[in-house]
Amino acid sequence: MINSLWFAMLKVSCGSLFLFFARRVSVLESKIESLLRPIADELGVEIIKISLGGGGHNPLLKVVVDRTGGLDSGMLERISRGLALQLDVEDLIKSAFRLEVTTPGLDWPLTTSADFERWRGEWLKVMFVDGSSREGRNLGPVADHAFMLLVEGSKREKDQERVIEMADVNKVVRAINWKEVSRTK
Repeated sequence: MINSLWFAMLKVSCGSLFLFFARRVSVLESKIESLLRPIADELGVEIIKISLGGGGHNPLLKVVVDRTGGLDSGMLERISRGLALQLDVEDLIKSAFRLEVTTPGLDWPLTTSADFERWRGEWLKVMFVDGSSREGRNLGPVADHAFMLLVEGSKREKDQERVIEMADVNKVVRAINWKEVSRTK
């Protein structure tokens, strides 16, 4: 009885501690976003994600940014230097930390209408909840929870536009259309 009561108290206590830590990090991430927002707006960049974690004495502050057409390394460097200066002035993170400013890679999942708008015209791989997958050209969002995919037909079939409901999808990522790559050589 005493052991189970102690375990229950420990479980509640740890849960509260975790909730406190999670709230503290999200408040800190919000403050970091407020420092980054003017830089991003000036450069026409969208802030995709900010996360601070890992590393104990040397946590990683990872900032994922993007814009239609992508970003080059010079733009990422400008964002990194601008944010680093702001963070030094504000002293929000009390310990040493590592700053990584990056763009989403090909394997970054597309989940929002903004993602499908940003990557309109790009080749996508759609993995469905039933285990099947399909590749095609992203024609953009058609609703809050759906997007249009142009699936290339074969020599006998025409290309088909398909509305893909996000409820039917496990994951959507950008991909490389190898047929298109081989045609350009």
